[in-house]
Amino acid sequence: MNSIARCSMVLPASVLAVGIAAAGYFIGHTLYKAKVGINVAEVKGLAERRVEADRAYWKIQYTVSGSGGAQVSKLYEKSEADQAQIVQLLIDSGFDKSEVSPGVIDYHKRELRDNDQKLVEEKYLLVGSIEVETDKVRLVADVRAKLNKLIAQGLDIQNNPPAYHFTQLNAIKPEMVKEATTNARIAATEFAADAGVKVGGIQNAQQGGFNIRDVGEEYGDTRTLEKDVRVVTTITFYLD
Repeated sequence: MNSIARCSMVLPASVLAVGIAAAGYFIGHTLYKAKVGINVAEVKGLAERRVEADRAYWKIQYTVSGSGGAQVSKLYEKSEADQAQIVQLLIDSGFDKSEVSPGVIDYHKRELRDNDQKLVEEKYLLVGSIEVETDKVRLVADVRAKLNKLIAQGLDIQNNPPAYHFTQLNAIKPEMVKEATTNARIAATEFAADAGVKVGGIQNAQQGGFNIRDVGEEYGDTRTLEKDVRVVTTITFYLD
């Protein structure tokens, strides 16, 4: 056959329930080619999983300030006392000491001057930080709320949002690739039935990258506990 016949079609979705909300289905187009007596179908197979973050990173910052004749040494004492209060709250709330890492206390001096560059006031800022790295991901939200008690007591705390990560991708990769490949074969079989042929072995296979996205978000993978993992494979099958 000297000419190449091509036809494309959108494959119907075939949803496979996995876990709580994951599904596998088929997308893209199928090519049916007759070239040198070899017929092939190229299809895409999709696999998805709904997973939960297993690691959280949380940074808390606290500030002590003074002006005029304030003694810097006194400010350091106050900053260290604030640090101790925050760390104790974290430990009492369920975090291990190994998960809580107090950082250095940074010193900043600011000068306020008038239009004539005459010194009007000096301000001193001591900014400290505490980092929490934990696999107790659900505990983080509860303890963040408890920090409000310290804020109500007068502590100047910046309660930064935590970053949630899913670190077990390698554990689910093989099964997801297998599922995506199976879905691609089902899609090829549906097309082959319409074309009056049968699906044979694999001529070529290409695996796309794994994509992790926060549930309900258009981009990003650190904001929410629940995440969707997705992979698409492109498989070319022989048609008999």
